[in-house]
Amino acid sequence: MAIDSTLLSILACPQDKGPLLLVGDELLYNPRLRRAYPIENCIPVLLIDEARDVADDEHEKLLARAEG
Repeated sequence: MAIDSTLLSILACPQDKGPLLLVGDELLYNPRLRRAYPIENCIPVLLIDEARDVADDEHEKLLARAEG
């Protein structure tokens, strides 16, 4: 089940308060900080401590897959 577009439009990165990109149904991505937030059981986990850093090569792949 994908995240509703209305919900996606109001979700923000907890670190820089900017918009996030939906990548598949597994994560929300902040390309400005290169941080990926997991989606577990259809629930976005928007905790700074749960996010992971993204390397340059993965950054390009995530941007290509992004739906938002």
